[in-house]
Amino acid sequence: MSDENISIDLVYLWVDGNDPKWLEKKQRFMDKKINTVGRYVDNQELKYSLRSVEKHLPWIRKIFIVTDEQTPLFLNTDQQKIQIVDHTEIMPKDILPSFNSNIIEQFLYKIPGLSEHFIYANDDMFVNADLDPSFFFKEGKPIMRVMYDPFTRYKNNLKRALNIKINPYRLAIENAYKLFYKKFDVIYPIKDHHNISAYLKSDYKAVVEDLFKEEIQATHINRFRDKTDIQRILINYYGIANKTGILKYVKRKESSRIKVHKTNYQAFIDKYKPQLFCLNDSEHANDGHRAQIEPFLKKVFPVKSKFEK
Repeated sequence: MSDENISIDLVYLWVDGNDPKWLEKKQRFMDKKINTVGRYVDNQELKYSLRSVEKHLPWIRKIFIVTDEQTPLFLNTDQQKIQIVDHTEIMPKDILPSFNSNIIEQFLYKIPGLSEHFIYANDDMFVNADLDPSFFFKEGKPIMRVMYDPFTRYKNNLKRALNIKINPYRLAIENAYKLFYKKFDVIYPIKDHHNISAYLKSDYKAVVEDLFKEEIQATHINRFRDKTDIQRILINYYGIANKTGILKYVKRKESSRIKVHKTNYQAFIDKYKPQLFCLNDSEHANDGHRAQIEPFLKKVFPVKSKFEK
């Protein structure tokens, strides 16, 4: 198979977390009311991620943006290459609304018209170099970029022994490798590279609908991140074990995660010149840190894309 000729789509998960209508919906399902009052900085990451894609991945066939009754204000909805996909189009009504990305990600393969070969990104992920389709797929197989982590199996147990709280994201990864080990007696010393990843729709379906259907469906009740979640790295495990995917360990020059509260973003880019980078927000960042995101992105990707009004 020629990797230059296969159709490759791009899928984003996106939410406007300060939309009053969405926040009201979220409050109805939370144990605690969340504070909606305060200064809001709209970083517009998706706009600049799309600029990076248009500049560096012009061969992408179609772009799908998965949302919850929202549309980005900047988006040119007349652009045929891009399509909004509402949660109701791919997820069962009885588990909606869902505010848990671990759960929403399990349904990406159900996007109507999605190509067998697709790449998946959050809106804070960017392409920083001209890349060919062969960067993501080789002989039709997704290159599964991960980070080598030989202590994956032991970190959470050490934290438990020291009575240190483990965040739900790391528990979801632990649940994934334990589930795979139980069925196949294999553990891979890897963790997600937290950047744009490549998948086969058929791999997704095999994992979600066949191999681990009961275990995954049991997590669908988790409207918010929960200690019982299963992270999508389970699909990487399957692809690597089944030889439908290609394992690739990455370092910062290929895939970098830049923490938003470490605000000298340009120095990081200049040092590593990463092909992919993510501006990763967290509980350590404040509005002062976030205010620096858009000015930085505007310098890196100054040219307006055809996806903007």
